[in-house]
Amino acid sequence: MSDAQAPRPRYKSDLIYGLEDRPHFTAAIFAALQHVLASFVGIITPTLIVGGVLGLESEVPYLVSMALFVSGLGTFVQARRFGPVGSGLLCLQGTSFSFISVILSAGFMVKARGGGTDEILSTIFGICFFAAFIEVVLSQFIGKLRKLITPVVTGTIITLMGLSLIKVAVTDMAGGYGAADLGAASNMGLAALVLVTIVVLNRFNNPFLRLGSIVIGLTLGFVVAWWLGRVDLAALPQVPLVSVPVPFKYGFSFDWVAFIPVAVIFLISPLEAAGDLTANSMISQQPVKGPLYIKRIKSGLLADGLNSVMAATFNSLPMVTFAQNNGVIQLTGVASRYVAYFIAGLLVLLGLFPMIGAVLQLMPKPVLGGATLIMFGTVAVAGIKILAEAGLHRRNVLIVAISLGMGLGVAAVPEVLRELPKALHNIFESPITVGAFCAILLNIFLPEEFIELQEDEFDPEASTLKVMQDPAPTK
Repeated sequence: MSDAQAPRPRYKSDLIYGLEDRPHFTAAIFAALQHVLASFVGIITPTLIVGGVLGLESEVPYLVSMALFVSGLGTFVQARRFGPVGSGLLCLQGTSFSFISVILSAGFMVKARGGGTDEILSTIFGICFFAAFIEVVLSQFIGKLRKLITPVVTGTIITLMGLSLIKVAVTDMAGGYGAADLGAASNMGLAALVLVTIVVLNRFNNPFLRLGSIVIGLTLGFVVAWWLGRVDLAALPQVPLVSVPVPFKYGFSFDWVAFIPVAVIFLISPLEAAGDLTANSMISQQPVKGPLYIKRIKSGLLADGLNSVMAATFNSLPMVTFAQNNGVIQLTGVASRYVAYFIAGLLVLLGLFPMIGAVLQLMPKPVLGGATLIMFGTVAVAGIKILAEAGLHRRNVLIVAISLGMGLGVAAVPEVLRELPKALHNIFESPITVGAFCAILLNIFLPEEFIELQEDEFDPEASTLKVMQDPAPTK
């Protein structure tokens, strides 16, 4: 089947601007700002966690700036396409949470032998630099791994991503992880205000209101939070006026023992990225099978890997394609890859001028949670759509049920992994990793079922008549 003949998702009217459309400047900026607001916290949080746990507070402002700077460059590469590099989709690149545990292990390893801040960071970025080439190599063989990257596998992974992230959104709605007033009525009220605003604006046929629903909801929530005394501008951190990107600012070191766990995560992260790219293709009304689809996945994973190489060079943690921005595309109806250029520009500015990012960091968690709940839920629904198109017959139901059960089970009861060796524990503590691993194994070992459904099997009356007309079994 050619690319032109490949089936395309339905609901075409959902998009205001398609993949190759060029929105006017105001619409493009509005859409880009919503993507940035949706992803800003996700981009900087892994860096804040790693810096805080390893005691690198003096370097955290610079590391946060570099995370935003590299995210901007990576987003541009992914959307713009440079030869075989880049999916050509509206895909936002951000710092990956999947690597936090193994990077912390590497940092503690260096710290235990007396290494200072520079040695810790030079080792972290050194091992990430080399490990990223694993994804670069794997991307070139993705076309030969079609039995692994099937709709039932990618659909399961995407659904699991959305369902896993919902816990993060609800925690933010309640006040944020570790908040003293977790679940307070004021927190839930702010979150509800943002959520209801987005829903109401999406009911209007006016493209501007729908396109701006997220940023309007977040802005309204921010203003109300400030009026209630929940935003303290005096708490702005002391940050430099400009952060200058310096390749390998902390030096370059390597450690085999620290390298292996990071390399293993790079073996698994392409599956998550492939799921994100598949969901983005579907929401953008592009083929999700056939040569063009495989080419997009291959080019997108190559960009993912090279962006992680670039991230390590500019003192940032590994990059990955973000899932929550697929929800922004569906809510705003803007799938134009040209919007990614504006996103990239905004992220680079945030990285070069850290004071802007510092202001955004003051956005209360409940305000952000009200918006991300919808976006993360939309990601899960995108996965369900892919599963529905793949067909939920007996074999696929078994794969989905076990994979979702294992992934969500680990998320709900992490203690089940406590007897595993530390290296395996670091790998499988992510519910997405567990679910993806199960889906791939089951997809390989469960035999394919070729079920040809007749049209009358979808008709309850026809099916009933067929059963009634079948002769009774002979005694």
